[in-house]
Amino acid sequence: MDYSENESLGLSTEQTEKVLQFQDLTGIEDITICRDVLQRHQWNLEVAVQEQLNIREGRPSVYASESRPPAVVSDLLGQLVYHAPPSDGSGTGFRRFFKAFVGFMWNVCYNTIVTFLQITRRLLGLEYRPRTDPLQEVLEFVHFYEEKYGCEHPVFYQGTFSQVLNDAKRELRFLAVYLHEPEASDADLFCRETLANPEVIRYINNNFLFWACSAKTDEGRRTINAVRASYFPFMALMVLKENKMTIVGRLQGFTDANIFLQRMHTVVSEFEINLVQARADRFEQSVNRSIRQHQDEAFLESLRADQEKERLREERRKAEEEVRRQLEEEARQEEERKEALQREKIESVTKVPSEPDVTHPDVVHVVFKLPSGNRLERRFLKSHSLEHVFYFVFCHPHSPDSFEITTNFPKRVLQCRPAHEKEKVQTLEQAGLKNREVLFINDLDA
Repeated sequence: MDYSENESLGLSTEQTEKVLQFQDLTGIEDITICRDVLQRHQWNLEVAVQEQLNIREGRPSVYASESRPPAVVSDLLGQLVYHAPPSDGSGTGFRRFFKAFVGFMWNVCYNTIVTFLQITRRLLGLEYRPRTDPLQEVLEFVHFYEEKYGCEHPVFYQGTFSQVLNDAKRELRFLAVYLHEPEASDADLFCRETLANPEVIRYINNNFLFWACSAKTDEGRRTINAVRASYFPFMALMVLKENKMTIVGRLQGFTDANIFLQRMHTVVSEFEINLVQARADRFEQSVNRSIRQHQDEAFLESLRADQEKERLREERRKAEEEVRRQLEEEARQEEERKEALQREKIESVTKVPSEPDVTHPDVVHVVFKLPSGNRLERRFLKSHSLEHVFYFVFCHPHSPDSFEITTNFPKRVLQCRPAHEKEKVQTLEQAGLKNREVLFINDLDA
């Protein structure tokens, strides 16, 4: 909002700041609405924001709750009851007795009819939907109250009776329930003097959730039956006791602000121990939950550590298994290679030509020196291929599996195997081998 709009809205700088803060906290875009809400609450930002939050929290599931009022414990022996007769004297004598009798009979008849209708609906399997919106009834009463009595009042909880009970229980706060009977003789006086008193407003806002409704509405009648109100103006003070919202105080009839405030002080002082105990119980539960959470986290951490150890063990086992498998595969392949080599050596015997006679004119006497120190001697013809020489050495039991054949001097490697299929291997004569030769067998795997 532009600060130049201050004059048109009639706001001071401080009020403008509160309007902007209220707008940020509630998300209401209309500046005029923000100003009006703050004005209704005497520019108390905290109270105005709380009212808007109550409105939002009160909107969901309006029709979801049952038409019957929620269970409220009313222990007559364990509550403080304050009664004040009407200021005009109408609450004494026969008139008082007659009004009390009529009220009692009305409650009995109403409860009987409601119970009968509920049982009938259940037996017929009919689903009941309320004709009225309980939240709307509450909001309409708040609007009516402010129009008739002004905006000087405690902050109204703008939600249903069920919802304010749940919030008071959850937040561990006292709950003040005011039921407005417009026909009661002191209703106007109570609203204009007692509830409008600044000290009463401050005390209720600081210590209570404050909920109010007209006794003429469906929501009001359901609440009257829940709290068993029979005399007006009526205010029930409730607190969480033994995990149930319990009526601990009844303020019936008109009293001035000082006496009213004194009685509220007495109720709060008497039963605040219940909230202290509830907070202690919740704190203990919170501590226990925290301890369990830490224990669960420690257990999960230990479980994760065990799982990680198991995972590492499994990985090591798989790695060892893989190494063992590879070694076995290599051993198998080596065994197959040796078997194949042995078969090849046996087959190579047939590839070696017959040894020529020593007197043959083209004979070449060859001495082979093996790496093991053994010596082999064999005669070949000059026309024999070097491949025949190779096969002779290869099929010998003491020959290396892979070898090369070299001359002594000058030292050179004899090409005994063809590099490719079309290549022809030299003969002994072509390789320069004559008469007597000494050839060396070199182990290529050594």
